Amino acid sequence: MERKIMPTTWFLGFLTLIIILHFLIVEKKMIFFPYNQFGWIFVLSGIILNLWTDNLFKKYKTTVKPYLKPSYFISNGPFRISRNPMYFGMLLILLGTTVLLKSVVLLIIPFAYLCIIHIFYIRKEEQKMLLQFGIEYSKYKKKVRSWI
Repeated sequence: MERKIMPTTWFLGFLTLIIILHFLIVEKKMIFFPYNQFGWIFVLSGIILNLWTDNLFKKYKTTVKPYLKPSYFISNGPFRISRNPMYFGMLLILLGTTVLLKSVVLLIIPFAYLCIIHIFYIRKEEQKMLLQFGIEYSKYKKKVRSWI
């Protein structure tokens, strides 16, 4: 069976990369105290959003794994404002960490995460959802943005 890289692996890899590069790159910090503390808002919001979304997946007994076939179409909770609240939560954590570390240069990493997730996961997941849930998902997709 082919091993697939999960989105959480990308997230953890990029988070680790942010922290390592913070110590390796000599950069004049552009985000000063106390403004860098706003990063906590992003980090905590991302954690809450991921926990909330994960609980919905468990409640409706559908898969969180992008390679498996979904058994339920969730459109409530955070899915009312984002078709991808879990990915958005991970993005918020990456952005928040970068802000906390006072780095402008490292903001490229959350952007890279966004691109990889959108190209390699979201596109395929949305095709599956459209095949599985048809017109219901198509209407939802017109009403709710991909990220926010």
